[in-house]
Amino acid sequence: MSKETSFPQIDFGPATPEDYEDVMSISVGIYNGTDYLPFKYHSWLKDPQRRMYLAKCEGKVVGFESFILVDDGTTAVAEALRVAPWMRGRGVAGMTEKFRFNTLQSYHPEVERVRMTRAENPPASVLKKYKLIGNKAVMAVLLPADQLVTTIKLLESRVNNLDTSKNLSVLGTEEILRFFEESKSREDLLPGGLIVQGWLPLTTHKSNLNLLLKRKIVWIYSHLGDSSDLTASSKATTTCGGTHAYLDEFFSLGAPPYPVPFAEGMHLLEIDLFGNDPFYAKVHVLEQLKIGVQALPAGSGVIFVLYVDENLRTELGQLCEGLTPFHIVREQLILETEV
Repeated sequence: MSKETSFPQIDFGPATPEDYEDVMSISVGIYNGTDYLPFKYHSWLKDPQRRMYLAKCEGKVVGFESFILVDDGTTAVAEALRVAPWMRGRGVAGMTEKFRFNTLQSYHPEVERVRMTRAENPPASVLKKYKLIGNKAVMAVLLPADQLVTTIKLLESRVNNLDTSKNLSVLGTEEILRFFEESKSREDLLPGGLIVQGWLPLTTHKSNLNLLLKRKIVWIYSHLGDSSDLTASSKATTTCGGTHAYLDEFFSLGAPPYPVPFAEGMHLLEIDLFGNDPFYAKVHVLEQLKIGVQALPAGSGVIFVLYVDENLRTELGQLCEGLTPFHIVREQLILETEV
């Protein structure tokens, strides 16, 4: 176990199953009740690609962070940083970052860079160390259990006149791998050339695709031409007004919903959208929501979160008009630095 000598005295060490309650005690209220760590903590401990560690002051947990090795081991993605409320502003986050870099240099010298996602308006100290390589708008809607059926019907009525719905294809494993292997130009769809699943930013390296495939994510693809043609290249198309150019491809990821602390029986459904066509965006949101709701336990509600191109915010806001907005953050930033 290593020690920081600056004030306050902080000790760092690996997280264990027995530390769960202590970590949860410093996490109350994070992300407005949609914290993913209560659900993922124990499964993360079993992940051979991941490291989880604690910051302690006088034997009490005051901080937590994790990183996962991706890009075939050359990148560490930092996740779930949190500091106890009574210790914020005292340098614990900075000490935790220093410990992470020391750990990478000592035990993972093959790592070349650290990547992470943050909400809007990160501290200036972060922007001095990290380069902004991408961003997405974040939108969220709260749907209590008794509103699910009527909401689905409402959204169906708002998109039922869109011919693009017939071009939806749910991709299987081989199609997903071929999607990126045979069409490198599709990376134009990705912010910073990255697939960002929830808050996890990944390149299209095959090892990362295999990581995502283990998560039982629903991949949906659309193309203005034949939806089964996964070798066609992307190109820009222009509306008759000449003011908007849209990529002719669109895809989305829908992660299985999971319980969150916000309320009893409430689940989080994350939907990542890639592309800038508003018609496809609406159809994909509806389809991913319908699939996600089917996976909910009986009597459960859902908060569905959309990660989208900023240009889609207005259109998707209109799609969800009249529903209950839920604030988590407004923007997702993707940051990176070299080790």
